[in-house]
Amino acid sequence: MMFARPARHLGIAFGMLAVACSVAAEDNPSGFYLGAAYGEFDTTIENIDGLTDAVRDLDTDSDAWKVFGGWRLNPYIAFEGDYIDLGDADGGFDASGSSGDYQLELSGFGAYAIGSLPLGIFELSAKLGYYFHDVEINVDMDNIGPGNGDVIGSDESDEAWAYGVGAGVTFLDHIHAKLEYEIMDIDDQDNPYVIWLSGAWRF
Repeated sequence: MMFARPARHLGIAFGMLAVACSVAAEDNPSGFYLGAAYGEFDTTIENIDGLTDAVRDLDTDSDAWKVFGGWRLNPYIAFEGDYIDLGDADGGFDASGSSGDYQLELSGFGAYAIGSLPLGIFELSAKLGYYFHDVEINVDMDNIGPGNGDVIGSDESDEAWAYGVGAGVTFLDHIHAKLEYEIMDIDDQDNPYVIWLSGAWRF
């Protein structure tokens, strides 16, 4: 019984805090926002001409980052533009008499439509967009017979569908932090995805 009253008071305090945060979240229902994010990009490079079947699929990952800005029409719909750098992923391989190093560079611009479900200070979201990017792949072969030291490379511009889901929380009406999982349908890559941790200021 001696703990009943403090526990009740603590419960009331948490309840009042939740209501206050919920009201604060509703004070900023629309407008411009800016942010940045850090992430980890993971992919498998497929169908590289000149490699044997044993090393045709190369698994790789890299640090990624992006900056973004958007406009919230209301608490449920927003449009966003991003500059996305998926990093310089590299690694080595050694299989069936072929060995060497490879490097993948990806960067470009994304445009998204975002749908959100606000739950007080918390928010669930889903997005769909397009990623316009430059992709450069270089493979430096160490020992493939007479062609020792050959370099296989490609450098081109492309575009891909991108979609993802996220969960975020808003502090002090303006600071929004989000954890997000995004898939990009990039050609000649198997299941490329990014896990983002972002922060944005809602003006």
